[in-house]
Amino acid sequence: MPDYSFELEIGGCVAGVDEVGRGPLAGPVMAAAVVLDPADILEGLNDSKVLTAKRRAALYAELMSRAHVSLGIATVEEIDEHNILRASHLAMVRAIAGLPMCPDHVLIDGNMVPRGLNLPATTVIKGDGRSVSIAAASIVAKIRRDAVMVDLAQQHPGYGWETNMGYPSKSHKEALLRIGVTPHHRRSFKPVHNILYQDK
Repeated sequence: MPDYSFELEIGGCVAGVDEVGRGPLAGPVMAAAVVLDPADILEGLNDSKVLTAKRRAALYAELMSRAHVSLGIATVEEIDEHNILRASHLAMVRAIAGLPMCPDHVLIDGNMVPRGLNLPATTVIKGDGRSVSIAAASIVAKIRRDAVMVDLAQQHPGYGWETNMGYPSKSHKEALLRIGVTPHHRRSFKPVHNILYQDK
């Protein structure tokens, strides 16, 4: 279970940052930055992927009222222009910049500090299972991105985005072939690229 030990060891105002949406064929990549109150750490914070949807939603609601939270987005166009890694880093930097305060230190899930982040930072591999601040960020990012994909699913029915969230499920790939490519698909990703530019 993640705990607050990274934050305590660093000291000061520490933000946890995580992103969601690197793997999908459609939709933006989104990152969240969260600064927890050291005197009010929510119980049950964990990697969003291991939480039930009900528990994730409950923790999200608590975080929105009891922590400082910011969201950063990189669009499909930015993903195609820069590549998914660079776009993920853009989303992270935007999330941190949107916080109501400038943190003294940033804990980043993964093994790379985003380019353009001009703050002291520490990378934490599998950080969403080790740091409660990163775990909180993973919950916020997933909840918000899932909501975007459910909304896009209503605008573009047939791809199953309300359940696959844009990831390359079998039904999503079949729908790509059957219905075609939408403006929300990542053209630089091979399954989409191949459909757009296949030999006639």
